[in-house]
Amino acid sequence: MPDNISIILHYFPELNSQQKSQFSALKDIYAEWNSKINVISRKDMEYFYTHHVLHSLGIAKTVKFSNHSKILDLGTGGGFPGIPLAILFPEAYFHLVDSIGKKIKVVNEVIHALNLTNAQTSHCRVEQINEKYNFIVSRAVAPVKDITNWSKNKFLKSSAGYVSNGYFLLKGGNLTEEIIEAKAKARFYNLSDYFKEDFFENKKVVYIKG
Repeated sequence: MPDNISIILHYFPELNSQQKSQFSALKDIYAEWNSKINVISRKDMEYFYTHHVLHSLGIAKTVKFSNHSKILDLGTGGGFPGIPLAILFPEAYFHLVDSIGKKIKVVNEVIHALNLTNAQTSHCRVEQINEKYNFIVSRAVAPVKDITNWSKNKFLKSSAGYVSNGYFLLKGGNLTEEIIEAKAKARFYNLSDYFKEDFFENKKVVYIKG
């Protein structure tokens, strides 16, 4: 399947017209900003929709964020998985955080260009955030032990929806030692069960209760 908006529509056929328009616009917006501030490798831009957008949306195959739920994207980098998830779940609230200012600058510009009203950013470390959330998402930003140590006190007591508050982490490869080191009880979802592209063969979503 070609790497364009069609791959998103194939796996998420229920998108409304606004969501289709926002997802369609993403690559050109990122290509423009990536030429000024490199947040995605030049080579990887060829596979933008598969490696970045669809990968981010893998989380949505394992959980449906309910309306008004609060989600922290820890170490968002160029805005993944937060921006694709914010498009997909317009009634949820997303807070995209990164310690690197130039990356947050790009994320802010993308949010503005898409007119995403349910996403905001902070240029800081997660330890400096005082808000609390239902869920924390992240894409291979650090070992599980570090992610949970940085953010263990960031969860709301009340849950939002049918899933207990916790982490949904995009990870790859053999995670046995990483999970043992973190002393975490994890549930694994293989993205190859949802997406047929070779890229997803060893990719997983890891759920850990907060």
